[in-house]
Amino acid sequence: MRALEHGQIVVTLDADFHAHLALSGAAGPSVIRLRIEGLKAPQLADLLVQVLKQCGDDLKSGAMLTVTESSVRVRRLPLVRF
Repeated sequence: MRALEHGQIVVTLDADFHAHLALSGAAGPSVIRLRIEGLKAPQLADLLVQVLKQCGDDLKSGAMLTVTESSVRVRRLPLVRF
């Protein structure tokens, strides 16, 4: 995956990236899943800046973030399956 090869973070509205990471047990790439639709570009940029400030270390280490209007949930990668 290109993002993993280049140390990039995937930003998406789609749950598929989270599902792929969960099923594969992969340690990256980090993914930010936005569960807020209809944001304009300036609002999206502001939100991403806030998330990066708040969770930058987690994202550098490998994490899946789910961002809603009221919270940011962080799950570190790789996910441990029981």
